[in-house]
Amino acid sequence: MSETGMTQTAQQERGIQMTPAALQHVQMLKQQAGQELCLRVGVRQGGCSGMSYMMDFENLSNVGEHDEVYDYDGFKVVCDRKSLLYLYGLVLDYSNALIGGGFQFTNPNAAQTCGCGKSFGT
Repeated sequence: MSETGMTQTAQQERGIQMTPAALQHVQMLKQQAGQELCLRVGVRQGGCSGMSYMMDFENLSNVGEHDEVYDYDGFKVVCDRKSLLYLYGLVLDYSNALIGGGFQFTNPNAAQTCGCGKSFGT
């Protein structure tokens, strides 16, 4: 198996996937914070479509036994198992476009999404 094939297989096994652009941007933000942080991704009730995405940097010491941790070349993405039920297979992307830029969520579990792209329904 080629190295590329192995990378694609490893990526498919991750419950939350990040594009290179998203990874590069969160690593830059982490570096600006000057701390050893991970990215927590999850969902909460609310938003236009019923559930909204949440993500924030968090200290690695807050990662618990009920969290799933995905490693991207030393950068950790963390998601609690309850949120992962709604997010499994999520692809997190980033665009620096002037209109519509920022983080984008592509969620295969979303039956509907709102126009802002920050909330979804199942």
